[in-house]
Amino acid sequence: MSQNFNAVSQSIVDAIGGAENIAAVTHCMTRLRFVLNDETIVDSARLKAIKGVMGVVKNEKQCQVIIGNNVSRAYAEVLKLLLAGVSAAVAPPQRNKLTLKRIGAGILDALIGTMSPLIPAIIGGSMVKLLAMILDMTGVFDKGSSTLVILNVIGDGAFFFLPIMVAASAAVKFKTNMSLAIAIAGVLVHPNFVDLMAKAAQGQQVEFIGLSVTAVKYTYTVIPALCMTWILSYIEKWVDRITPAVTKNFLKPMLIVLIAAPIAIMLIGPLGIWIGSAISALVYTIHSYLGWLSVAIMGALWPLLVMTGMHRVFTPTIIQTIAETGKEGMVMPSEIGANLSLGGSSLAVAWRTKNPELRQTALAAAASAIVAGISEPALYGVAVRLKRPLIASLISGFICGAVAGIAGLASHSMASPGLFTRVQFFDPTNPMSIVWVFAVMVLAVVLSFVMTLLLGFDDIPVEDEKDEKTASADAAVTAPALSAVKAN
Repeated sequence: MSQNFNAVSQSIVDAIGGAENIAAVTHCMTRLRFVLNDETIVDSARLKAIKGVMGVVKNEKQCQVIIGNNVSRAYAEVLKLLLAGVSAAVAPPQRNKLTLKRIGAGILDALIGTMSPLIPAIIGGSMVKLLAMILDMTGVFDKGSSTLVILNVIGDGAFFFLPIMVAASAAVKFKTNMSLAIAIAGVLVHPNFVDLMAKAAQGQQVEFIGLSVTAVKYTYTVIPALCMTWILSYIEKWVDRITPAVTKNFLKPMLIVLIAAPIAIMLIGPLGIWIGSAISALVYTIHSYLGWLSVAIMGALWPLLVMTGMHRVFTPTIIQTIAETGKEGMVMPSEIGANLSLGGSSLAVAWRTKNPELRQTALAAAASAIVAGISEPALYGVAVRLKRPLIASLISGFICGAVAGIAGLASHSMASPGLFTRVQFFDPTNPMSIVWVFAVMVLAVVLSFVMTLLLGFDDIPVEDEKDEKTASADAAVTAPALSAVKAN
């Protein structure tokens, strides 16, 4: 990607209709996620032609712009442009007819938009827990030593207090008061409430104003806090309308907490747990019936799920499964073959291409996928762009997923599978798991590399790259002129 993030970000904002068309913007590991007021005015062709943009995914009111590993820098520049008022004031969002498709898209958008900002904390916590596990296995510290306990606490913090993190992130997504959302989520993980829920689980009667409270363990959960914060956004608006102006400073927040917290405890919390449990049960029921074949299918489908953003749907399920059982054996093992196959295909492209810039892009993308498990640069910068390497990756992902499933590999934490994070699949009770992990990784890279060379691809001539550079330069010159016209 170009190092001039300001120019690239300006071009992106202009191509999606200007700041007035942006209702909200967030980012995940590799994508800028724009929520738009009017998706019809987005110039997709112009957006895809911007130097540094690896791909574009449009879904209802959301436009995802794939940037790669430097997405945080592009996001910072986009925020500067929006805060500086590059374009006119943001237009009010249009009302659209409610359909099942829009409801589904809204749920998906809420889940992805909430979870994406939390992924770094979840990965960081996972890796610290893995470090503690390795130190325990190798005997560097005594069993039960305070150092190991503290390391486990550090790693577990993001998971134990996940409802609070979800509430904070969802408050931004639903445009409601973050401190109130955090306060209500804090009730769910308060030590006294956790103790009450433990007693309720053992059969002791727990009531609130005469109503029975369902025994639910909220730590490590996502759906309850997400649903609760969504409801809070409506409660806050309603309470704001009924409270007199002179009492808003104290009466409004008190009423919101008194209304929202009991609803969360009595209704939303249990309902969210049931929904999350149902999704997990569905996914792993399929796994129990299909066995290794389900891992193989997931390995083949994973790049396609990443392309649509659907892969984040599995995040709550993975977290909950690891929290309940200590490991996850369907989705995470499938990612090993999927990620490293994209890296192997990119290596083959770098080996075969005559285009120096494509070679540089492919090598960087391969390193990202193989070493760090970040596959979007390889997916959008190479595989989708050249098509047949994508087919090779899907086939390789299926085969490697089958091997991982037959080997019974499972992840003990949640981090994008790659060379650096391979330890998450090491099972202390099964030393052969180390051999199988390395075998699947080597197979993924070699198989996808060979298959890409066998299938071949249409190389991008150097002349086309020069034309793209010229077009990008013209766009960079034209963008300030357009901004000046808007300003006038």
